[in-house]
Amino acid sequence: MINRQTAGVLNGAAAAISYGMNPLFALPLYSGGIGVNSVLFYRYAIAVALYGIWLKFVKKTSFKITLKEFFPLLFLGLFFSLSSLTLFGAFKYIEAGIACTILFTYPVLVAVIMALFFKEKVTKTVIFSILLTCGGICLLYHGKPDAKLDMHGVFLVLLSSLLYALYIVGVKNIKTVRHIKTDKLSFYVMLFGLLVYVYNLNFCTQLQIIDKPFLWLCTFGLALFPTIISLETITIAIKLIGSTTTAVLGALEPLTAIFFGVLFFHEHLSVRICVGVVLILTGVIMIVRRKRIQHRISG
Repeated sequence: MINRQTAGVLNGAAAAISYGMNPLFALPLYSGGIGVNSVLFYRYAIAVALYGIWLKFVKKTSFKITLKEFFPLLFLGLFFSLSSLTLFGAFKYIEAGIACTILFTYPVLVAVIMALFFKEKVTKTVIFSILLTCGGICLLYHGKPDAKLDMHGVFLVLLSSLLYALYIVGVKNIKTVRHIKTDKLSFYVMLFGLLVYVYNLNFCTQLQIIDKPFLWLCTFGLALFPTIISLETITIAIKLIGSTTTAVLGALEPLTAIFFGVLFFHEHLSVRICVGVVLILTGVIMIVRRKRIQHRISG
Protein backbone atom coordinates (compact mmCIF):
# COMPACT_ATOMS: atom_id res chain seq x y z
CA MET A 1 0.00 0.00 0.00
CA ILE A 2 1.33 3.46 -0.94
CA ASN A 3 2.20 5.59 2.09
CA ARG A 4 1.08 9.17 2.57
CA GLN A 5 4.36 10.78 1.46
CA THR A 6 4.70 8.70 -1.71
CA ALA A 7 1.07 9.33 -2.63
CA GLY A 8 1.62 13.07 -2.15
CA VAL A 9 4.72 13.11 -4.36
CA LEU A 10 2.99 11.07 -7.10
CA ASN A 11 -0.02 13.39 -7.07
CA GLY A 12 2.23 16.47 -7.11
CA ALA A 13 4.11 15.09 -10.11
CA ALA A 14 0.85 14.20 -11.88
CA ALA A 15 -0.47 17.73 -11.26
CA ALA A 16 2.65 19.33 -12.73
CA ILE A 17 2.76 17.03 -15.76
CA SER A 18 -0.93 17.44 -16.58
CA TYR A 19 -0.72 21.23 -16.15
CA GLY A 20 2.27 21.25 -18.48
CA MET A 21 -0.04 19.96 -21.24
CA ASN A 22 -1.65 23.41 -21.54
CA PRO A 23 0.25 24.42 -24.72
CA LEU A 24 -0.59 21.11 -26.41
CA PHE A 25 -4.32 21.92 -26.36
CA ALA A 26 -4.32 25.72 -26.15
CA LEU A 27 -2.05 26.60 -29.10
CA PRO A 28 -4.35 25.05 -31.75
CA LEU A 29 -7.27 27.02 -30.29
CA TYR A 30 -5.32 30.29 -30.48
CA SER A 31 -4.27 29.44 -34.04
CA GLY A 32 -7.96 28.89 -34.83
CA GLY A 33 -8.69 32.49 -33.87
CA ILE A 34 -10.26 31.84 -30.45
CA GLY A 35 -9.44 34.58 -27.93
CA VAL A 36 -7.98 34.06 -24.45
CA ASN A 37 -11.19 34.69 -22.48
CA SER A 38 -13.23 32.41 -24.75
CA VAL A 39 -10.63 29.64 -24.51
CA LEU A 40 -10.54 29.90 -20.72
CA PHE A 41 -14.34 30.05 -20.52
CA TYR A 42 -14.69 26.80 -22.48
CA ARG A 43 -11.89 25.24 -20.43
CA TYR A 44 -13.61 25.94 -17.11
CA ALA A 45 -17.21 25.45 -18.27
CA ILE A 46 -16.58 22.01 -19.78
CA ALA A 47 -14.47 21.02 -16.76
CA VAL A 48 -17.29 22.01 -14.38
CA ALA A 49 -19.89 20.11 -16.44
CA LEU A 50 -17.83 16.92 -16.84
CA TYR A 51 -16.60 16.86 -13.26
CA GLY A 52 -20.02 17.77 -11.86
CA ILE A 53 -21.65 14.86 -13.72
CA TRP A 54 -18.91 12.50 -12.51
CA LEU A 55 -19.30 13.57 -8.88
CA LYS A 56 -23.10 13.54 -8.89
CA PHE A 57 -23.88 10.33 -10.72
CA VAL A 58 -20.76 8.19 -10.28
CA LYS A 59 -19.26 9.19 -6.91
CA LYS A 60 -22.64 10.29 -5.44
CA THR A 61 -20.97 13.36 -3.93
CA SER A 62 -23.04 15.95 -2.11
CA PHE A 63 -22.51 19.52 -3.34
CA LYS A 64 -23.81 21.08 -0.14
CA ILE A 65 -21.55 23.72 1.43
CA THR A 66 -22.02 26.09 4.35
CA LEU A 67 -21.84 29.90 4.25
CA LYS A 68 -18.51 29.72 6.11
CA GLU A 69 -17.15 27.48 3.36
CA PHE A 70 -18.60 29.56 0.52
CA PHE A 71 -16.35 32.61 0.76
CA PRO A 72 -13.01 30.76 1.17
CA LEU A 73 -13.92 28.57 -1.82
CA LEU A 74 -14.90 31.66 -3.80
CA PHE A 75 -11.56 33.32 -3.12
CA LEU A 76 -9.60 30.14 -3.93
CA GLY A 77 -11.47 29.85 -7.23
CA LEU A 78 -10.79 33.49 -8.08
CA PHE A 79 -7.09 33.16 -7.17
CA PHE A 80 -6.70 30.07 -9.35
CA SER A 81 -8.61 31.54 -12.29
CA LEU A 82 -7.01 35.01 -12.18
CA SER A 83 -3.60 33.36 -12.13
CA SER A 84 -4.37 31.87 -15.55
CA LEU A 85 -5.79 35.13 -16.86
CA THR A 86 -2.85 37.31 -15.80
CA LEU A 87 -0.35 34.84 -17.26
CA PHE A 88 -2.08 34.80 -20.65
CA GLY A 89 -2.43 38.57 -20.48
CA ALA A 90 1.34 38.86 -20.07
CA PHE A 91 1.86 37.09 -23.40
CA LYS A 92 0.76 40.33 -25.12
CA TYR A 93 3.78 42.15 -23.72
CA ILE A 94 6.57 39.59 -23.37
CA GLU A 95 7.45 36.27 -24.98
CA ALA A 96 5.69 33.20 -23.62
CA GLY A 97 9.05 31.57 -22.80
CA ILE A 98 10.16 34.51 -20.65
CA ALA A 99 6.72 34.63 -18.99
CA CYS A 100 6.79 30.94 -18.07
CA THR A 101 10.34 31.31 -16.74
CA ILE A 102 9.37 34.23 -14.50
CA LEU A 103 6.23 32.36 -13.40
CA PHE A 104 8.36 29.77 -11.66
CA THR A 105 9.02 32.25 -8.88
CA TYR A 106 5.89 30.79 -7.25
CA PRO A 107 7.71 28.03 -5.28
CA VAL A 108 9.89 30.76 -3.76
CA LEU A 109 6.78 32.82 -2.91
CA VAL A 110 5.12 29.76 -1.35
CA ALA A 111 8.20 29.08 0.79
CA VAL A 112 8.40 32.74 1.87
CA ILE A 113 4.67 32.96 2.71
CA MET A 114 4.78 29.70 4.67
CA ALA A 115 7.88 30.85 6.59
CA LEU A 116 6.62 34.37 7.37
CA PHE A 117 2.96 33.70 8.17
CA PHE A 118 2.81 30.02 9.16
CA LYS A 119 6.24 29.56 10.78
CA GLU A 120 7.23 26.73 8.45
CA LYS A 121 10.94 25.97 8.61
CA VAL A 122 12.65 26.34 5.25
CA THR A 123 15.54 23.86 5.19
CA LYS A 124 18.77 24.15 3.23
CA THR A 125 17.60 21.25 1.07
CA VAL A 126 14.44 23.11 0.05
CA ILE A 127 16.38 26.31 -0.71
CA PHE A 128 18.98 24.42 -2.77
CA SER A 129 16.24 22.51 -4.63
CA ILE A 130 14.47 25.77 -5.51
CA LEU A 131 17.75 27.29 -6.76
CA LEU A 132 18.50 24.21 -8.89
CA THR A 133 15.03 24.09 -10.45
CA CYS A 134 14.98 27.86 -11.10
CA GLY A 135 18.38 27.61 -12.76
CA GLY A 136 17.24 24.67 -14.84
CA ILE A 137 14.11 26.47 -16.02
CA CYS A 138 16.18 29.51 -17.05
CA LEU A 139 18.27 27.19 -19.24
CA LEU A 140 15.13 25.79 -20.88
CA TYR A 141 14.21 29.21 -22.22
CA HIS A 142 15.69 30.31 -25.53
CA GLY A 143 14.38 33.72 -26.49
CA LYS A 144 14.87 35.86 -29.55
CA PRO A 145 18.05 37.98 -29.53
CA ASP A 146 16.04 41.20 -29.69
CA ALA A 147 13.46 40.15 -27.08
CA LYS A 148 12.65 42.92 -24.60
CA LEU A 149 11.28 42.79 -21.08
CA ASP A 150 8.19 44.98 -20.93
CA MET A 151 7.70 45.86 -17.25
CA HIS A 152 3.91 45.67 -17.57
CA GLY A 153 4.25 42.09 -18.78
CA VAL A 154 6.70 41.26 -15.99
CA PHE A 155 4.27 42.70 -13.43
CA LEU A 156 1.41 40.54 -14.80
CA VAL A 157 3.52 37.37 -14.59
CA LEU A 158 4.63 38.15 -11.04
CA LEU A 159 0.99 38.78 -10.14
CA SER A 160 0.08 35.42 -11.71
CA SER A 161 2.83 33.75 -9.68
CA LEU A 162 1.61 35.40 -6.46
CA LEU A 163 -2.03 34.39 -7.08
CA TYR A 164 -1.00 30.78 -7.75
CA ALA A 165 1.16 30.77 -4.61
CA LEU A 166 -1.75 32.13 -2.54
CA TYR A 167 -4.00 29.38 -3.92
CA ILE A 168 -1.50 26.67 -2.95
CA VAL A 169 -1.02 28.12 0.53
CA GLY A 170 -4.76 28.66 0.99
CA VAL A 171 -5.70 25.05 0.25
CA LYS A 172 -3.36 23.87 3.00
CA ASN A 173 -3.96 26.53 5.64
CA ILE A 174 -7.55 27.84 5.46
CA LYS A 175 -9.23 25.98 8.31
CA THR A 176 -12.73 26.03 6.84
CA VAL A 177 -11.65 24.15 3.69
CA ARG A 178 -9.26 21.63 5.27
CA HIS A 179 -12.03 19.13 5.98
CA ILE A 180 -13.72 19.52 2.57
CA LYS A 181 -13.20 16.49 0.36
CA THR A 182 -10.72 17.00 -2.44
CA ASP A 183 -13.22 16.38 -5.24
CA LYS A 184 -15.78 18.84 -3.87
CA LEU A 185 -13.08 21.48 -3.29
CA SER A 186 -11.80 21.08 -6.86
CA PHE A 187 -15.33 21.36 -8.27
CA TYR A 188 -16.08 24.63 -6.49
CA VAL A 189 -12.68 26.12 -7.39
CA MET A 190 -13.46 25.47 -11.07
CA LEU A 191 -17.05 26.70 -10.71
CA PHE A 192 -16.10 29.98 -9.02
CA GLY A 193 -13.14 30.39 -11.36
CA LEU A 194 -15.57 30.26 -14.30
CA LEU A 195 -17.23 33.46 -13.03
CA VAL A 196 -14.16 35.48 -14.06
CA TYR A 197 -14.68 34.66 -17.74
CA VAL A 198 -18.45 35.01 -17.61
CA TYR A 199 -17.85 38.57 -16.42
CA ASN A 200 -15.02 39.30 -18.88
CA LEU A 201 -17.16 38.11 -21.80
CA ASN A 202 -19.99 40.46 -20.75
CA PHE A 203 -22.05 37.53 -19.45
CA CYS A 204 -21.15 35.42 -22.51
CA THR A 205 -22.52 37.89 -25.06
CA GLN A 206 -18.97 38.19 -26.48
CA LEU A 207 -18.21 34.47 -26.39
CA GLN A 208 -16.64 33.15 -29.60
CA ILE A 209 -18.24 30.03 -31.08
CA ILE A 210 -16.08 26.99 -31.85
CA ASP A 211 -17.20 25.41 -35.14
CA LYS A 212 -14.52 22.82 -35.90
CA PRO A 213 -14.46 19.25 -34.47
CA PHE A 214 -10.67 19.32 -33.93
CA LEU A 215 -10.90 22.53 -31.90
CA TRP A 216 -13.66 21.02 -29.79
CA LEU A 217 -11.38 18.02 -29.19
CA CYS A 218 -8.64 20.40 -28.04
CA THR A 219 -11.13 22.15 -25.76
CA PHE A 220 -12.14 18.89 -24.09
CA GLY A 221 -8.46 17.97 -23.70
CA LEU A 222 -7.81 21.37 -22.09
CA ALA A 223 -10.70 20.84 -19.68
CA LEU A 224 -9.68 17.31 -18.75
CA PHE A 225 -5.89 17.26 -18.36
CA PRO A 226 -4.59 20.72 -17.31
CA THR A 227 -7.81 21.52 -15.43
CA ILE A 228 -9.68 18.58 -13.84
CA ILE A 229 -6.77 16.18 -13.40
CA SER A 230 -4.23 18.89 -12.51
CA LEU A 231 -6.50 20.65 -10.01
CA GLU A 232 -7.57 17.48 -8.20
CA THR A 233 -4.07 16.01 -7.97
CA ILE A 234 -2.47 19.26 -6.80
CA THR A 235 -5.15 19.58 -4.09
CA ILE A 236 -4.43 16.04 -2.91
CA ALA A 237 -0.67 16.69 -2.96
CA ILE A 238 -0.97 19.92 -0.96
CA LYS A 239 -2.97 18.15 1.75
CA LEU A 240 -0.54 15.19 1.89
CA ILE A 241 2.93 16.76 1.60
CA GLY A 242 2.37 20.48 2.12
CA SER A 243 2.44 23.63 0.02
CA THR A 244 6.20 24.15 -0.39
CA THR A 245 7.05 20.62 -1.57
CA THR A 246 4.10 20.57 -3.97
CA ALA A 247 5.22 23.91 -5.42
CA VAL A 248 8.77 22.64 -6.05
CA LEU A 249 7.38 19.54 -7.82
CA GLY A 250 5.75 22.03 -10.20
CA ALA A 251 9.16 22.17 -11.93
CA LEU A 252 7.98 19.14 -13.90
CA GLU A 253 5.54 21.43 -15.77
CA PRO A 254 8.11 22.95 -18.16
CA LEU A 255 9.66 19.51 -18.71
CA THR A 256 6.29 18.32 -19.96
CA ALA A 257 6.06 21.34 -22.27
CA ILE A 258 9.55 20.56 -23.62
CA PHE A 259 8.57 16.91 -24.20
CA PHE A 260 5.47 17.78 -26.21
CA GLY A 261 7.32 20.57 -27.99
CA VAL A 262 9.93 18.10 -29.26
CA LEU A 263 7.35 15.38 -29.98
CA PHE A 264 4.63 17.40 -31.74
CA PHE A 265 6.05 20.83 -32.62
CA HIS A 266 9.50 19.67 -33.83
CA GLU A 267 11.40 21.83 -31.35
CA HIS A 268 15.16 21.26 -31.12
CA LEU A 269 16.56 19.46 -28.05
CA SER A 270 19.92 21.17 -27.42
CA VAL A 271 22.69 20.47 -24.88
CA ARG A 272 21.63 23.57 -22.93
CA ILE A 273 18.07 22.24 -22.63
CA CYS A 274 19.36 18.81 -21.54
CA VAL A 275 21.45 20.45 -18.79
CA GLY A 276 18.36 22.39 -17.69
CA VAL A 277 16.35 19.17 -17.54
CA VAL A 278 19.05 17.50 -15.40
CA LEU A 279 19.10 20.45 -12.97
CA ILE A 280 15.30 20.39 -12.62
CA LEU A 281 15.16 16.62 -12.09
CA THR A 282 18.00 16.86 -9.53
CA GLY A 283 16.07 19.49 -7.57
CA VAL A 284 12.88 17.42 -7.67
CA ILE A 285 14.70 14.22 -6.65
CA MET A 286 16.24 16.03 -3.67
CA ILE A 287 12.76 17.03 -2.49
CA VAL A 288 11.42 13.50 -2.99
CA ARG A 289 14.34 11.96 -1.07
CA ARG A 290 13.89 14.51 1.72
CA LYS A 291 10.25 13.50 2.10
CA ARG A 292 11.12 9.79 2.16
CA ILE A 293 13.76 10.34 4.86
CA GLN A 294 11.29 12.39 6.93
CA HIS A 295 8.72 9.61 6.60
CA ARG A 296 11.21 6.97 7.78
CA ILE A 297 12.22 9.09 10.78
CA SER A 298 8.61 9.81 11.75
CA GLY A 299 7.67 6.18 11.15
